[in-house]
Amino acid sequence: MALIINEECINCGACEPECPNEAISAGDELYVINPDKCTECVGHFDEPQCAAVCPVDACVPDPDHKESREELEAKLQKIKGE
Repeated sequence: MALIINEECINCGACEPECPNEAISAGDELYVINPDKCTECVGHFDEPQCAAVCPVDACVPDPDHKESREELEAKLQKIKGE
């Protein structure tokens, strides 16, 4: 499942450079995650890096984008163009 950044976000920007798929960008009031690019770091790391570095635990699972590990791996292959 893709992650979202909730209202707990303090707009610190720690998450953006950690995303290997460049799925995170600055929004109007907080950072946002593009669900089409978020693979929860599957294929790159053992855990989502945005959640690991977030000082306020604002990076959480997105209930509107539930995906299995296999689906996340397939999404990564699509992103990589393979």
